Amino acid sequence: MGDNVTVDANLISAAPFISARDFLLRHREDYAVACRDFVWPKLDRFNWALDYFDAMARNNGQPALWLVDEEGSEVKLSFAALSERSNRVANALRGLGVRRGDRILVMLGNVAPLWECMLAAMKLGAVIVPATTLLTPADLNDRFARGRVRHVIASTEAAAKFADVLGDYTRIVVGRETAGWVPFEKAYTASTRFTPDGETHVQDPLLLYFTSGTTAKPKLVLHSHQSYPVGHLSTMYWLGLRPGDLHLNISSPGWAKHAWSCFFAPWNAQAAVFIFNQRRFNARGLLDAIVRCGVSTFCAPPTVWRMLIQEDLSAWPVRIRELISAGEPLNPEVIERVKNAWGITIRDGYGQTETTALVGNSPGQKVKAGSMGRPLPGYRVALLDLDGAPVKEGEICLTLQPRPTGLMQGYQGQDGDAVPPRANEDAVYRTGDVAAVDDDGYLTYIGRADDVFKSSDYRISPFELESVLIEHPAVAEAAVVPSPDPLRLAVPKAYLALAPGHAPDRATALSIFRHCRATLAPFKRVRRLEFAELPKTISGKIRRVELRRAEAVNQQSGKRASLEFWEDDFSETEIK
Repeated sequence: MGDNVTVDANLISAAPFISARDFLLRHREDYAVACRDFVWPKLDRFNWALDYFDAMARNNGQPALWLVDEEGSEVKLSFAALSERSNRVANALRGLGVRRGDRILVMLGNVAPLWECMLAAMKLGAVIVPATTLLTPADLNDRFARGRVRHVIASTEAAAKFADVLGDYTRIVVGRETAGWVPFEKAYTASTRFTPDGETHVQDPLLLYFTSGTTAKPKLVLHSHQSYPVGHLSTMYWLGLRPGDLHLNISSPGWAKHAWSCFFAPWNAQAAVFIFNQRRFNARGLLDAIVRCGVSTFCAPPTVWRMLIQEDLSAWPVRIRELISAGEPLNPEVIERVKNAWGITIRDGYGQTETTALVGNSPGQKVKAGSMGRPLPGYRVALLDLDGAPVKEGEICLTLQPRPTGLMQGYQGQDGDAVPPRANEDAVYRTGDVAAVDDDGYLTYIGRADDVFKSSDYRISPFELESVLIEHPAVAEAAVVPSPDPLRLAVPKAYLALAPGHAPDRATALSIFRHCRATLAPFKRVRRLEFAELPKTISGKIRRVELRRAEAVNQQSGKRASLEFWEDDFSETEIK
């Protein structure tokens, strides 16, 4: 299949989008031209599901979605089938009272109705509120109150969580019939012909995400019919997707990365989405599926990559062209081990729930160890200090003149409308993340602005220290925070989750301190460590803010944990 895919030429509203998409496909390995000449398409009335997806899917028998589980059962749907099935679902939802602008909370796993509901809601002009199945009833009540939810589509297993969520809302269940819930299966009996009730403006709301809240209560990120569907052209470019690819992205529904790489980016490229469902992660099972099904592009978070390299990857003859990591920065050691096994370099990238992919190592370009790459087409990135002056190490900021299409409409305010991203007089959006830039324009992630701290007047990047710590065989996960110190203001303290087979004792602590001393400059050395379970958000991100607060309280009260060790506990002879 060629890169320039033919779609219905009569759909004028989609033409600028398709033209921009085709430009990026043609220049996927020509970074300079792509960045210099790419222009976000100018759109006014545009509904991605109707104007692009349905037109592209007409009589298109190519696979769009392939779901496989560990028992071997599978569901494979073509673009044409998904277009028809989502029409049925849209008509059924309309019959149940869903109207343009209504908020639909969707709490489903990786099952076909998830994708059908996403497409159907877009066609209706409803607003999708993605929700992970890990949410508690308290989380749901918060989402209902602030998200103004009017309809719910949930799995049978998740339905019980709504028993304490009061209110007059439509309940639709996927799976076994549940008392008080409308069976989703009935949607498949609705008409295959769908007629929208009006036009969709590109600024109409489409998605309402609750951020994962690593430092505070989750914010409500509002995206439009333009910012995510069209904005993910940058993500498609970063991933290196081509028409006909089979793309596997390991991500949980309910979070932005799932929409990034399991929905918009692959289908923008006319690639198929591949999912391998497991009850518990099993590296060997996943690798077997990748080989058996012929996955061509693969994106996974660092946690998955660290588990995969525990296997002899060279034993699996993969047919993968592109490997990508996302979620948090990936450690150089992992990248090297995968390259040695498969001959492919994992390409890192960066973005937020509030944006699409905005920085990345794009296909065909030099990858620098530890760097997350360069600004992607359509984004102008600057590193600024608190006064707005350009610096070599500073907060990652987006220039808003012109405004990048992939940036959110804003955070939802109390009135339900979007509050535009905060911008200063120079019109920039501050991400809250800190990076450093080299002379070639490559950016290296330092950490959240509120995670970076000073020790003896030196700036300390938790990520840099954590990268060194997990190179030690005993360390599975690490989180570094400042520990108050009367002499140095603060010293780096590591909270560590140990790998299986390692004891949380003095000998292990000594071995880790020796490793840090051999690897880190003196001002960066980890001076204290504690073996503990790391607090995380429901999306799996470490809540360093919780650790910082606990450490500050402990130091103020003079408390010391039973599994805490300080470098000063060991003699200079021992630690050398």
